Formats: sequence, C-alpha cells, structure tokens
Amino acid sequence: MVVKNTHERQRLIALDHQYVAPAGRVTKFDLVVDHAKNATVWDADGNKYIDFLASASAVNVGHGNPHVVQAIQEQAAKLVHYISGYFYHEPAIRLAQQLAELAPGQTPKKVSFSTSGSEAAEGIIKFARSYTKRPIILSFQNSWHGTTLGAASLSAIDPNMHKAIGPLVPDIYHLPYPDPQKRNAGESQEAFAQRYLASLQDLFAHDIPASEVAAILIEPIQGDAGIIMPPVTYMKGLYQLCRKNGILFCTDEINQGFGRSGKYWAIDHFDLEPDLMAVGKSLASGMPLSAVIGKAEIMDTLASPANATTTAANPICCAAALATLSEIEAQHLPERSLRLGKIAQALFLQLQHEFPVIRAVRMVGLNGGIDFGPKQADLVAALSNYCFEHGLIVISTMDHILRFQPPLVITEEELHHGIQIIRSGLQKLV
Repeated sequence: MVVKNTHERQRLIALDHQYVAPAGRVTKFDLVVDHAKNATVWDADGNKYIDFLASASAVNVGHGNPHVVQAIQEQAAKLVHYISGYFYHEPAIRLAQQLAELAPGQTPKKVSFSTSGSEAAEGIIKFARSYTKRPIILSFQNSWHGTTLGAASLSAIDPNMHKAIGPLVPDIYHLPYPDPQKRNAGESQEAFAQRYLASLQDLFAHDIPASEVAAILIEPIQGDAGIIMPPVTYMKGLYQLCRKNGILFCTDEINQGFGRSGKYWAIDHFDLEPDLMAVGKSLASGMPLSAVIGKAEIMDTLASPANATTTAANPICCAAALATLSEIEAQHLPERSLRLGKIAQALFLQLQHEFPVIRAVRMVGLNGGIDFGPKQADLVAALSNYCFEHGLIVISTMDHILRFQPPLVITEEELHHGIQIIRSGLQKLV
C-alpha cells in the first residue's frame, strides 16, 4: 500500500504550526492520527497503518481495547473528576492496592499518583531526599525521564532538554550507562561490569561522597537510547553498592513496564526489588496517569501536601488503569511479548543478514532497537519516511536506530507485513 491521500493531513498540520509551540513535539513525519484499533492506525485522510510504536509504548493492550473503553465510558457517566488530594474515590484506592501488590519484592509498598511520567520521575527526587535527608541524585547518560524541569534535569539524552532553561535542579549528576556495546576489545561482560562499578566507587572516593547521595535512578532497559540492557552483574553490583552506602535504588519503568520487555517489569530481568519505581504510559493505556510506587517506610516520610496535585488519580484514568491491568493479566501480555519478541528478533536478524548496513539487532520482548550506526542517520530518516508512506509507523531514536515497540496485541501477520515494508524500503534505499 502506498499512502496517496494527504489533503486533510496538510491542512491540519499547517494549522498546528500556526498555533502550537514547537517545544512540545519531536517531529518525525507528518502523521495526523484520526482513530486506531489494536495495532492499526488510520489517519485524517483515511490511510491505514500498522503501528510499530504503540504511542511510545503507551498502549500495550492495544488501541481501543474494548474493556478499557467500557471502563472509561462507565466511569465518565458516574464521576468525571473530584480532587483526590482532598478526598477519596474507590477507583484510586483499588488501583493503589493493585500497584502495590504488583510491585517487585515482598516489602510493603505505597503509591503516590500524578499525571505524567515526568511528574513520577520528579516524585522520586522528592521522596528520596525526604527519606534519606541527602541532596544528591545520580542518574545516567542517554536517559529519558521526562521534560518537566526536574525530570529534564534527571535526563541526559538530548542537550535541547537543558539548553537555555537553566539553572536546572541542583545536585543531579549523570553516570555513564553500562552499555555492553562499549566493552573493550576482548573484554568479558563480567569484566565490563566490574570496570563500570569501579568507576562509580572511584567517584565516591574522590568527587561525590556516597554519604551525600540520596538515590541512584536507572532505567533497567534504556528505551529512547535504543533498547540498551546492562549486564546482570552490573545491576546486582549497583544494588549492593546502594545497600552498602544507604543509597536508595530507584528505577524508571515508564517506558518498559507492564509487559513491554517480556516480563511484567524491566527490573524483573535482574530479580531485584527497587526502593522506588516511576510508572506511567501504559499504566492507563495512554490516559494521563502515572505513579511512584515505593516501600511504605520511604513513602510515609514525605509530608502532605508535597506530592498532591488537582488532577492526579483522576477517576476516569484510574478506571482505565484498572481495566488495563486486568487485560494484561487476562491476555498474558508479558508472556505474549516474550514469544512474539523472539519471532520479531528472528525476522530482524534475517533482515540484518540481507542488509549488513544494520549494525545490531537488540530485542527484549516486543521491544527492539534496530541499530544502523551513527553514520547512517540519513538512511534511517529516509527509511522511516518510506515506511510511513507505505503504511507502517516506525520512528527513529538517537537518529540512527529504528524504534520497535508495537502494541503487545499485534498479530504475527502484522509483524511479518510490517517488517516486509522495512525490507522493501531497504531494497530501495541501500
């Protein structure tokens, strides 16, 4: 299929450019979404697309999931909103209980709601500093935690997130992420992990006192950096360093949670229990809802109203989240992600064999980074545009990596069809 009808798209985009500030959009190509179902999207001109993005991993249970839609409709008819910062409603209470019980580990947990992943990431700063009475937060290079001032301060993937908006939130520093691609020649995973852990210990010994560090916040799998997963040895060593020095071990599951990586949480790949977690995106199937989930002892130290907002835990969003969690369980989506991810990996590895310009295929569940290398940014941009014009939504990240994160309900047929479109694009462009 070749997308031909573009009149309404052009009209709406021109209107958008007239009235919408550019800072709020990372422009990839000119898609104007009209409606969607499962893993299919239709644009404003009626053109149809296979979705390899899932709204940036925000609709793991699929577009227009009927159980989620029904929950939204029924709750909207009952109560659209009443401020949860002052009073109570059942959907938020039920959701908090479920999230606390779903969180990794056996330690009792509590939940604090907000509306975006950025707010959840900022919440970690507040809870960690309040509990430890320490100022410093360490996060990682190439991380994306959000774009509010605190979340942007935590992030380090694009200098435009920091440019001309300073001063940023103080006492936040970025560590090199343990990307296995950066191993020295002949270096084992174990030796690589120990080298990165040793550099952190050197930092504590010579620059940043460990006794001043409140928390280390890490994405167990970096999503926007291109699906980068650190060695298990590193993650377990980092956890032990945190324990040894009274530092909170905190994770960002906003992009990778809720079955995306083939496990319920990305941190489950390492069998570790975080002190604090930030969640969002697919929590409510893209409705504006996020949360910090943390050990009850830590969550109880931040006093009211330090993390209360008017629209947090909106009852419609909470109802959508409850239905989403139910669907993840009923459809066994983490297991489905793992199974279909292996199929997708085999297809992309075959594509790499056909087109050696693909430098690496990284796949963890239905969750991939198809890496062409930094010198191929123009090719990747042209390829993603080709795919768009031929009925496939797949975008680039880091300019040279195709980001593969379809809804977890995508069919095998759609996987094959979408990857065939990528193949056709490579045949034309390489």
